[in-house]
Amino acid sequence: MPSQGTIGDRVRGLRLNRRMSQAQLAGPDLSDSYVSLIESGKRTPTPVVARLLAERLGCTTEFLLHGIEPRQRIDTELGLRHAELELQHGDPSIAADRFTEIVKAADEENAMLTAQARFGRARALEAQGRLGQAVEAFERLRREAAAHPERLADLPLTIALSRCYQRAGDRLRARDLAASALAQAERLSITRGELATDLAAALIEARSESESDSPELGYVRRVLDLSGVPEVVDRSGEIQALWHASAAAAAGEDSALAVRLADDAIGAGRQARLALQLARTAMHWSRMPAAPIEEAERLVASAVRAFAVFPGTLREHGESLIVHARVKLRAGDATGAGELAATALGLSHDRSGTTPAEAHLVLATIALDSGDDASAHLRHAHELLVTLDRPVFGSDRQAARCWRELGDLYGRAEARAPQTAAYRKALEAAGVRSAMAGVTVDATVSR
Repeated sequence: MPSQGTIGDRVRGLRLNRRMSQAQLAGPDLSDSYVSLIESGKRTPTPVVARLLAERLGCTTEFLLHGIEPRQRIDTELGLRHAELELQHGDPSIAADRFTEIVKAADEENAMLTAQARFGRARALEAQGRLGQAVEAFERLRREAAAHPERLADLPLTIALSRCYQRAGDRLRARDLAASALAQAERLSITRGELATDLAAALIEARSESESDSPELGYVRRVLDLSGVPEVVDRSGEIQALWHASAAAAAGEDSALAVRLADDAIGAGRQARLALQLARTAMHWSRMPAAPIEEAERLVASAVRAFAVFPGTLREHGESLIVHARVKLRAGDATGAGELAATALGLSHDRSGTTPAEAHLVLATIALDSGDDASAHLRHAHELLVTLDRPVFGSDRQAARCWRELGDLYGRAEARAPQTAAYRKALEAAGVRSAMAGVTVDATVSR
């Protein structure tokens, strides 16, 4: 059977294959002018009319409406779900390959399924840290969303792009996109759920360090006030069991059951995903100097608890402990800050991030405040930051902040030469833009 891209194309192709005129297809129930309008794309048949036309054209209603047969469609839907599970709970590189396979198989079959698969592939590229390719994919999808809003929603694409630009170091573009997404969310009163949570995280990450009050931060506060950081349990065992059961059902050609089990697996992981995203937002909020101490204490403590649940969030657990330690310092609790920094050091097995260095910076601050020798902590922080000279995914801004803080602490310790060197390193780190090398995109914000 032909499988052209629109309902009208399929109606016309099937009619011509059967050597039927428009009047013959219309029969006694429809007018030939109405059939002509359907074929030209000016009318969309109702479900009743679609069933009638499918019967006369000798195809299924599913094929007429979507371009693929029921079994083919359900297999594609199942493939999308398994690729999503791979992205959320498995290997993002495998997920990218699976989404690509779906794009190749469904490209001329169903535009909406293809768009979903391409969006999944872009997110998988982002999860791998392949930011340049992810941005190019998201930008193409966003242009398509403007032209075909029935296939793609613009808001999640805009949020994803803001997140990617922020992580690549282009904060200006990230803020423009986040502001565009905020305008859409405000217009639709979206303050709860996955989109609101992702938008709040993008807004707080793209803010200026000196910013204390803005519409963007007002939205973040509303999302946090409404949702907080919910308590969460690790349901990874349940998710894996449902995922394996879905794969077994698919192997036994029980596709409908396989889809249901895959949906259950995805649903089981949704609460944790939202909780962790809210924890990230709460952690960044608590880092702001203008955040009220009691509020910052409550939010960052809940973020620490959330990150502690999952082995895969060890780096963020350490980062949240450091933020908590800094809040303790603001509150004048040097003992509590020192304990949290020491705990963070004990978690820091991955030396690619700034957490170990920040822990020593906190401990050096405590030592200087109490009149003790801070040289050992300053030396350890310097040695750890040197390992970040070759920028890693998402670390340039944090590294710049750490070098600047190290310079300030060297100044307090009256070590002028190391202070100057640390400030120079801070400037170098702040100028890193290598993650987006070679990517050319339209700088305007559409819609």
